[in-house]
Amino acid sequence: MEELLFGAGLFLGLFYLGLILIYIIGVWKVYEKAGQPGWACIIPIYNVWVLLKIVGKPGWWILLLLIPLVNGVIRIISIHNLSRSCGKDVAYTIGLIVLPVVFYQRLGLGDASYQGPAEK
Repeated sequence: MEELLFGAGLFLGLFYLGLILIYIIGVWKVYEKAGQPGWACIIPIYNVWVLLKIVGKPGWWILLLLIPLVNGVIRIISIHNLSRSCGKDVAYTIGLIVLPVVFYQRLGLGDASYQGPAEK
């Protein structure tokens, strides 16, 4: 029984790591399409700074992410502006929020192109 649990845990752990890798590849490509270094997506805090730059928001918005409840709104606004910056609509924003592993892949590796910051 212990071997079965270990095997299931190992499988789920590897599956989760695979999903994380797929997500990182998608976000990396989105950053590169926007003219930013792809590696920036894996550096905590700096990745948010670069994302805000990509979507045309000021860097001080990072401070808003420290405020409970406000951070959720700021996150949604940033994701929506990223979607708009790549020529996508609200439905795509919802996809980026609900299924980021799939939609960041489509945004980064698909035919979407970065059109400049949604907000200037």
